[in-house]
Amino acid sequence: MNREKRTEIFERMRAADPNPTTELSYDSPYQLLVSVILSAQATDVSVNAATKNLFKVANSPDKMLLLGEAKLQDFIRTIGLFRAKAKNIMATSRMLIEQYDGEIPRDREQLESLPGVGRKTANVVLNTAFGMPTIAVDTHIFRVGNRTKIAHGKTPREVEDRLVRLVPEEFQQGAHHWLILHGRYVCKARRPLCGNCLIHDLCEYRRKNQDTE
Repeated sequence: MNREKRTEIFERMRAADPNPTTELSYDSPYQLLVSVILSAQATDVSVNAATKNLFKVANSPDKMLLLGEAKLQDFIRTIGLFRAKAKNIMATSRMLIEQYDGEIPRDREQLESLPGVGRKTANVVLNTAFGMPTIAVDTHIFRVGNRTKIAHGKTPREVEDRLVRLVPEEFQQGAHHWLILHGRYVCKARRPLCGNCLIHDLCEYRRKNQDTE
């Protein structure tokens, strides 16, 4: 796929959604971090359902520590791996207070040093909370990148590196959100809805269909 085609793809995505953002509900960088930790192997809908009540009582690192791990588990037990996630959230909250004065660091290495935070989570926080042009590659973006040929790769890191290198700079801030939403609602894993796709004529997927639902 050449630069002209990639540019047209992202121009169309921007025209359809000028201000893309995450579907996770949050009011602060800390709440976003907690939500992203919870979202691993879970849907944004399930995370939002849990954090709606959780953040009423624990919306900061100190309040999370006061809540305690056992009560945190009660709030998030509908989410997969809730025990491990609760343990990581408590440890991260403690580390934020002890090392970062309760603030979320804006540095990738510092973010990745927090329990339960990997490269993908760090990228989401840097992009969404702090406006940095990072691209977090989840299963949706990995699929879309390879299927459309916008950026192919055998691993999420390979796809990320190619996206960072190949996506025109003006689109890098929104690219993560456009691609994840496209993969979530249109370019689905089992049955892509090519009939609903705004980049149907630009996509290089060989098995296109006319499905719309």
